[in-house]
Amino acid sequence: MSYFVTGATGFIGRHLVQELADHREGDIFVLVREGSMSRMEALLTKWGSGRVTPVVGDLGEQALGVDPAWVKEHGGTIDHFFHLAAIYDMTADDATNETMNVGGTRNAVELADQLKAGCFHQVSSVAAAGDYHGRFDETMFAEGQHLPSPYHRTKYESERIVREEAGVPWRVYRPAIVVGNSQTGDMDKVDGPYYFFPLMKAMRDRLPSWLPMVGIDLGDTNVVPVDYVAKAMDHLAHLPGHDGEAFHLVNPEPQPVVDMVNAFCRAAGAPTFATPIDRSVTRGPMSLIPRALHPSTIATGLVRMGPVQAVLDQTIGRLGIPAEVLGHSSFTATFDSRRTEKALAGSGIGVPDLESYARTLWGYWEEHLDESTGRDPRIREALTGKYVVITGASSGIGQVTALKVAQAGGVPVLVARGKDKLEETRAAIEQRGGTAHVFPCDLSDLDAIDRLCEQLTTELPSVDFVINNAGRSIRRSLRLSHDRFHDFERTMQLNYFGAIRLIMGLVPQMRSQHRGHVVNISSIGVQTNPPRFSAYVASKSALDSWSNVVSSELVGDGVTFTNIHMPLVRTPMIAPTKLYDKFPTISPAQAADLVITAMVDRPHEINTALGNAGAIAHTVAPKLAFRVLNMAYHVFPDSAAAKGQEATGGTRESEQIMLARVFKGIHW
Repeated sequence: MSYFVTGATGFIGRHLVQELADHREGDIFVLVREGSMSRMEALLTKWGSGRVTPVVGDLGEQALGVDPAWVKEHGGTIDHFFHLAAIYDMTADDATNETMNVGGTRNAVELADQLKAGCFHQVSSVAAAGDYHGRFDETMFAEGQHLPSPYHRTKYESERIVREEAGVPWRVYRPAIVVGNSQTGDMDKVDGPYYFFPLMKAMRDRLPSWLPMVGIDLGDTNVVPVDYVAKAMDHLAHLPGHDGEAFHLVNPEPQPVVDMVNAFCRAAGAPTFATPIDRSVTRGPMSLIPRALHPSTIATGLVRMGPVQAVLDQTIGRLGIPAEVLGHSSFTATFDSRRTEKALAGSGIGVPDLESYARTLWGYWEEHLDESTGRDPRIREALTGKYVVITGASSGIGQVTALKVAQAGGVPVLVARGKDKLEETRAAIEQRGGTAHVFPCDLSDLDAIDRLCEQLTTELPSVDFVINNAGRSIRRSLRLSHDRFHDFERTMQLNYFGAIRLIMGLVPQMRSQHRGHVVNISSIGVQTNPPRFSAYVASKSALDSWSNVVSSELVGDGVTFTNIHMPLVRTPMIAPTKLYDKFPTISPAQAADLVITAMVDRPHEINTALGNAGAIAHTVAPKLAFRVLNMAYHVFPDSAAAKGQEATGGTRESEQIMLARVFKGIHW
């Protein structure tokens, strides 16, 4: 069995190649332009298969510009020809869509014919259904539907070419709106619902999540994760007896647009929308109203008008939401996928519920695709060309901070124990045009820190910022700690001794520069003193106190400090405490934004309102504060990990969640 794949460097394409490499035997030939070889080399490493071979060509040339000698050599040997190379973009112009989608498909069909391929697999789109009203099944194609945009027209035309001009057997796959990987969140560009994420982020940052928002029923949409699309295509392509058929790779149940928006709003921690007039009403007496007068029809018609689009471009367009996307946010057709579901039966391949992976998609966008940091002129001015030493940079807050620093033109200096993960972070930064340096170091080893400081001051032209992020958290009551004094020693070793050893090793360099800023990732626990965190909070308090004292000694030399009393963050460090899975937390990206603020504004402290309230309560009414904390001590038990047991269900979960929401961000 051998394969030829176009668009292998694209989003769906690279997932499909991974499926073929992991689950199929035989050679996999992938089309690549000469100028994309460097990107292809990175993908070859990621795929981890010696069976994937690049073939140089170009989508815009006849027979894809593949060397005739290669075609002659491999004629009759290609069992499956997958054509994925195309423009999947509502905002692309007519000429680009025509060249890539129509011309590219005609050239791919020509090459497949020359190769005498066993089957030509065309990745089309549900956009081929245009503005068809009603149920659109997999046997339907030319139904006289209106095609409202260049994208719709060229997806329809490219599918027509395959149906009418291919000289080899063919199969067509029509995905709905494809979003990131449901397991990892992996996505390579802002598209579809991602256009609305900056607006959701702005809502989250400016409005309380409980604030009710009013929306309207904008009809139905349909989104599927890329891993489902790739797995389904791989399975369907190898089923015998289905040539000449089309498959709808869609969610069998249409998703109301407002439900999709709310799923992502909940993932972001933003307010959600209620629809006072929804389909429970419109299916009643209002069902007698003509379709042209339905709210969704009126709204869609308005946003497709030229003058309205011009206004939208000057308003929400500045948030990165193209007016063209608003005009096509819902589908008039309902896509029947019974043939696909029957073909996939027993394979274990199905569309996961959006709620189950919305947070994963949001987290990936926030950490990897959100470009707001790099667009902020104040941040760029403060960080461009600056060397930022970040400890704990292999994951969580440290990793996201590194990505944001690089986005703003800074040079992250990545420090952590694991070199491989640091190299992955550096590769991600360099792939986006940034620069980073890797310095592996065990920060609990004081001698290793001394060697690190010598390296940094010798090899770097300057040390402008130090982000003390690496840390160890232990949640265990004193009652369970009498025979575990090492918990206190190892927490102090990393969180306090390691941090100040690093600062002391770099202070001479910063003094000689007459500039330098240290950001300590402290904890809201320093202000609130939550039970069971005596080891962790003591180590962070020690770092706070040390920084406060030496700040007065170093400020005259241009060296300053910021202590961030960070609330509970959703990072690998809190993963062992399963209780936290249902707690309100901030994301690593939100925490990284606080770090960026600390570098740009250089305040002495960054606190939350609840942290400040806790500090005041301990000062003004300490006895009452300790009574409240004692109540929490009894409501939140020691974790199974602290007891050395398997996790079991709690009996006071409702009380725990209530307290966690009232005292949002505290490490209970």
